[in-house]
Amino acid sequence: MTNELKVVFAEGCFDNFEGTPEELADFIAEIKNMAQNGTLMDNATQLTDEEEAELLRVLESKEPRQ
Repeated sequence: MTNELKVVFAEGCFDNFEGTPEELADFIAEIKNMAQNGTLMDNATQLTDEEEAELLRVLESKEPRQ
């Protein structure tokens, strides 16, 4: 059994993307490809305690999109 990563994008995570729809589609495809072939985690870094706390705060508050 393999531990394949599942890529899920948070609602609104690309709201501030400054590029064409085609560039965004290519970017998303590349992220999914990296997850599938195992390279996504090659340069990953662990969140700091502060970053993790902020992420949890946002996830728990379910802040409205801006």
